[in-house]
Order: sequence, then structure tokens, then C-alpha cells
Amino acid sequence: MGVPSVIMAGYGAGPQASEYLQVQTTTDSRAEAMELVRTAVEARLAACGQVAGPVASTYWWNDEVERSEEWFVFFKTTAGRYEQLAAFLLERHSYDEPEIIAVPIVGGSAAYLSWLRDETSESNAADNGVPAPRAAEGGVPVATEPYPD
Repeated sequence: MGVPSVIMAGYGAGPQASEYLQVQTTTDSRAEAMELVRTAVEARLAACGQVAGPVASTYWWNDEVERSEEWFVFFKTTAGRYEQLAAFLLERHSYDEPEIIAVPIVGGSAAYLSWLRDETSESNAADNGVPAPRAAEGGVPVATEPYPD
């Protein structure tokens, strides 16, 4: 079987279609990437995180093409924790404009997705003793649908 089409993946099909997310960012050091993962997981903003790299990045910045070595940071979380995770990343990231991208998880093993939901639940977050991140000043711009109408 091939990759499901957008329709089969459930875009626009309600909350279940985007209940689980993989959120990614990049950093300029492995140390920062590891610290972001550790603190986000401890705060139960994500059930888990991975660091991969280094990767070679090329991008526009201040009207010039830049090249740098970066590390990918991936978080597995729920849609309900996205805003808090995004605020956390904006507050703690060293970049002026950090990449914060959320991609819906359109399928996965029932046991894994249940674990992901349980580990990021509000009740677990309240019990872990880690203070919640403060909200970003002016709020966090959030796209609530993968593809706006």
C-alpha cells in the first residue's frame, strides 16, 4: 500500500485528524538541542524528543544567503499541548526567529499514540513539579488547521 492521499490522511476531518503532532525546530548546537528536549519533556510539553544532526542548512537571513551547521530537534506531542510547546520554544530558543513547525501525525500504533497522550496529559504535567513556561508576550501565532480553507 502506498502513502495515503490527503483525503485519506484526514485533513479537515476534525480533531482526531490532528490530535497528535510532530513539532520540529533547529538549533546551532547539539547542547542547546539536547537542553530543549530535556526541559520540554520534563515539563510534559512533549512525550519524547529526538536530536539529529548536524545538517547543512542554507537560508535567507538579513537579505543574504547564509549557510550553517544545525541540529534538528523533533518533539512528539498532542495538539492540545502545541501552544504551550511553541511558547516554550520561543522563550528558550537562542534564535531570533526559530523554526517552529507542527506536522500532524496521521497514523501510528494505538499503544504508542495512547502513551503519547498519557505522557502529555494535563494531570501528569501538574504532578511533575516542573513550572509551566510563561506565555510569550503578545501571544503565540498558531495555525489550528494544517490547510486553511
